[in-house]
Amino acid sequence: MTIQKINNLRKQITSYEKSDLKYSIRQLLNTLMPFFLLWFLAYKSLSVSYLLTLAIAVIAAGFLVRIFIIFHDCCHYSFFKNRRANKIFGTITGVLTLFPYNQWQHSHSVHHATSSNLDKRGTGDIWVLTVDEYVSSPLSVRIAYRLYRNPFVMFVLGPIYVFLITNRFNRKGARTAERMNTYLTNILLAAVTAILCWTIGWKPFLLIQGPIFMISGSLGVWLFYVQHTFEDSYFEEDADWDYVKAAVEGSSFYKLPKIFQWLTGNIGFHHVHHLSPRVPNYKLEEAHNNTNSLQNVPTITLATSLHSLKFRLWDEQNKKFVGFKVLSTLKSVPAQPKSEV
Repeated sequence: MTIQKINNLRKQITSYEKSDLKYSIRQLLNTLMPFFLLWFLAYKSLSVSYLLTLAIAVIAAGFLVRIFIIFHDCCHYSFFKNRRANKIFGTITGVLTLFPYNQWQHSHSVHHATSSNLDKRGTGDIWVLTVDEYVSSPLSVRIAYRLYRNPFVMFVLGPIYVFLITNRFNRKGARTAERMNTYLTNILLAAVTAILCWTIGWKPFLLIQGPIFMISGSLGVWLFYVQHTFEDSYFEEDADWDYVKAAVEGSSFYKLPKIFQWLTGNIGFHHVHHLSPRVPNYKLEEAHNNTNSLQNVPTITLATSLHSLKFRLWDEQNKKFVGFKVLSTLKSVPAQPKSEV
């Protein structure tokens, strides 16, 4: 992509960066109200059949994913024009999704600034090793990496560890405002949980919130994983890394059925989001459809996205993701990995 095309692409996306208060309020209403209603119906259904409760929980989990997208937009200051409004609603939706607003805003901003940069991995992203790095790593690191990339660990145990444990603590070096926001989120989360357990009982609470949390958490991790882990993705060392290329070549267009696209807040247009995080989720599709340069970006579907489960390592030589099976074809041990990993 030439410099001229890059500049033109950025200019074309700029016109979609302004939020619309009417659309933002509408999205809050058509997301939060159904979620709370479904939660109430799930509680009422416990006296009828737990299978019915689980069915309702599945739908509620979809709406919780949509709530997370609102939280996500607030972290980028793209949901409202007013920064304070973004922080207030970001903190509220952060309680519902178990994410401290300031803490996640920081790590996610680092992710956007370093996505697909081989020399700046480690914050706000999924652990990725190159083939050379994996082969040259000690046995303990290789075992840990294989466990980390195991689907059960990544999509089941991962959400439990990150959402319930990691998110409850401040990162090292966090500023006062970030620390206080994490404390506030934890206090509000504990208060809401205590009130619900006192009102309906701890068993009904776990029977309802448990599956909602697990399903939405697994879906959230899956969305993040699959939109950066596809065969012909983009990774470069810092000297050759380019922000726009990382956005349009290292982030996929996840073409989903309309109902899933709606529930996931258009996050399937991930290439547009990485190109400009200030575009609110309800304008991502419009930005994609009206920008000619984005019509040939890497595209995956529900069916083809399942192939990403076999991708484990980044092959720097062939510029693509590969599975562990490729290791059996190596005849020699490559050079030592970089110290950053």
